[in-house]
Amino acid sequence: MKLAFCGLGLMGLPMAHRLLDAGHTLKVWNRTAAKAAELVARGAECCDTPAAAAHGVDGVLLCLYDAASVEAVVFGTEGIATARGLHWLGDHTSITPQVSRELAQRLQEASGAVWYDAPVSGGVGGVRAGTLAVMAGGDLRHWADFEAAVRAYAGNITHMGASGTGQAAKLCNQVIVASTVAAIAEAVGLARRNGIDPAQLVQALRGGWADSKPFQVFVPRMAQAQAQSIGALSTMHKDVDTIMAVAQRSGARMPMTTQVQALMQEATAMGLGPAELSALVSIVLPELSAAFLQQAKDLGAPTQGA
Repeated sequence: MKLAFCGLGLMGLPMAHRLLDAGHTLKVWNRTAAKAAELVARGAECCDTPAAAAHGVDGVLLCLYDAASVEAVVFGTEGIATARGLHWLGDHTSITPQVSRELAQRLQEASGAVWYDAPVSGGVGGVRAGTLAVMAGGDLRHWADFEAAVRAYAGNITHMGASGTGQAAKLCNQVIVASTVAAIAEAVGLARRNGIDPAQLVQALRGGWADSKPFQVFVPRMAQAQAQSIGALSTMHKDVDTIMAVAQRSGARMPMTTQVQALMQEATAMGLGPAELSALVSIVLPELSAAFLQQAKDLGAPTQGA
């Protein structure tokens, strides 16, 4: 297919590479154009505006930081909505279900294109392995084409229902992930305070009920801050705040996530927002905070779609 991709951040750049690997023709736009250089070297076309990227393609995919970024890229002066002939747009950004529904309606009115809210789970490793989970909401009119495009980096693609349901499913995912990572941080802290090397936990609990992909990934990264991030704490903090806002509007009780939100707020107040999510362990092991604060300084602000 002829596709466009907007937002070459931590997740977006490897997604775009996977689309090229799959043989699609690709136009790209990014606020910092230099980040597209490696894609251009592989045959992608770098465009000056989102509208130029969306012109003459079958579908557009977005992976941006937040709702404000999505609105600007789609409905700005030279935004995607001004392009004619577009069939569908797939948005991998995590935003609220309500905002996603509103943006979908605006795009339908502006250009007739279908909007798929399609947040993902699986991290950068999942992109590179082509195993991401994608949960999507939206009209089924162009679903087959959207699914075929996303199959370049996803192993599990589920149509959840009407517009906004993909975002709601992602919030459910983040409830589980955020709570799990917070529990892992407490377990690492308890281990260290009782003479156990956290690395032993990974081996000792392998195959048991406490074992999970987050457990295997985050225990070593909590024990030793890494130079490369697999996702900023600030991004999860944003998602947890979104969860709580949506829960309040819908009347869902979230006692555990309320505590996780407080931990995120504490970590952010410590200056750990730009650090990897693993930095949450600093709450229970303050002696590790210096390494994660240095990581935060080295990594700077989150650059999803920058």
